[in-house]
Amino acid sequence: MKIKRFLKWSSLAILLILFAWFEFAYWTSTNDCDQKTGAPTHPMKAIRYCEYGPPDEVLKLEQVEKPVPNDNQILVRVRAVSLRFYDGGMLEGGVGRLIFGLRKPKNTTPGSDFSGTVEAVGRNVTEFKPGDEVFGVRAGALAEYICVTASRAVVSKPANVNFEQAASIPTALVALQGLRDTAHLKAGQKVLINGASGGVGTFAVQIAKSLGAEVTGVCSTHNVDLVKSLGADHVIDYTEADYTKSDQRYDVIYDLVNNRSFVERRRVLKPGGICILAGVGGSGMRKETFFNLAGSLTAALRSKFSKEKFVMFGVDINKKDLGVLRDLTESGKIAPALTKTYPLTETAAAYNYLETGHASGKIAITIE
Repeated sequence: MKIKRFLKWSSLAILLILFAWFEFAYWTSTNDCDQKTGAPTHPMKAIRYCEYGPPDEVLKLEQVEKPVPNDNQILVRVRAVSLRFYDGGMLEGGVGRLIFGLRKPKNTTPGSDFSGTVEAVGRNVTEFKPGDEVFGVRAGALAEYICVTASRAVVSKPANVNFEQAASIPTALVALQGLRDTAHLKAGQKVLINGASGGVGTFAVQIAKSLGAEVTGVCSTHNVDLVKSLGADHVIDYTEADYTKSDQRYDVIYDLVNNRSFVERRRVLKPGGICILAGVGGSGMRKETFFNLAGSLTAALRSKFSKEKFVMFGVDINKKDLGVLRDLTESGKIAPALTKTYPLTETAAAYNYLETGHASGKIAITIE
């Protein structure tokens, strides 16, 4: 009886501690929006959001202080920013509050994948000089200027693409690392890409081809021509056919949608094949998003007991792989499938389009 009483009160104590921690973390979660700093001395334009909510309600174009680079940073005049699938979710909050701030967003300027021109360099920087064109990843990119640590995720821009296209390239890290490092895709193997017309999918088709694979893309009728133009050997229109009911077998399934069961996908994998769980069905948070995520987690667990593996992976944003993507772009092996651009003043419209969950290719915001 004493043990039962001890366990009971211990459990209650733990719950109370967790509740108190959550309340403290929630009410102390804040940002700099309420700080009255007066008019900026050196103003620049930036998109800001101080509260979670729909793009039309929370995104504001404001004048803020222009940043100054430290000794190890470069100051970049941002020319374009591309949107990632999770960007809309950052605005809405949801489960993302655990990462971005429980009550209010900690980082009040959205966007991360950028391209632009080096304006100034810190005194320890030797790799870049003013006037260099660059692209990379840096939180808070939807602004006229950002400071980026030179040794981190920023590299020279390929000369054969414009700024909007260059800002789209970092998305390809998901495809590169998923196919090359997790699937270990080899020349001659057969790979199916489910969600081949999306931001990551369009890069996955091209990277798989650059690795020498035979590529089958799955997309809607509207996007068949786009996927073919990217080099796919075969394209399945999911409104006309179900790839899981085909007689074809694949060494790798690169799944950005996760709208099929473990058994269905395992059926079309070759013995010992691998399914890369790389997405949950487009951008935005919809009711099917949680079902698809749950399906991914379940499939990954079930595959522990089968020859065919279902694997989730985390993306490593690093300078080396950005350089690989730059080289692939310069050689013509990959080309960003940029389908829509918006000016900075229409950022909310860009987010609204992203949140439909049916955007093909990449979306970029230009900053003049």
